[in-house]
Amino acid sequence: MNIFGIGLPEMAVIMVVALLIFGPKKLPEIGRSVGKTIRSFQEASKDFQNEFQKEAEQLEEVVKTTAELEPKQIYPAKSEQDTASSSQPSSSL
Repeated sequence: MNIFGIGLPEMAVIMVVALLIFGPKKLPEIGRSVGKTIRSFQEASKDFQNEFQKEAEQLEEVVKTTAELEPKQIYPAKSEQDTASSSQPSSSL
C-alpha cells in the first residue's frame, strides 16, 4: 500500500505520533475533517477538469464550423525561378 509516496510503516508511525499529540478523543474528529478536505479538493479538481473539457469541446466546434463556412483557397506554390522571372521585365528585341 502506497499513498502519496508513504508506505505502511511510515503511516503507522504517523498515526502513533498523531495519537500521542492529539489524544484518542480528538483523533476521529481530525480524521473526519481531513477526509472532508481531501474530498472537497477532489470534487473541485473534477469540476475544473469538466469545465476545461467543456470549453475545449466548444472551441473545437467553433473551429470546425468556421472551417466549414470559409472556402479553402489553396494556391499552387511558385518556384523561385517563376518568382524571379515575373519580377524582371521582359525585353523584346
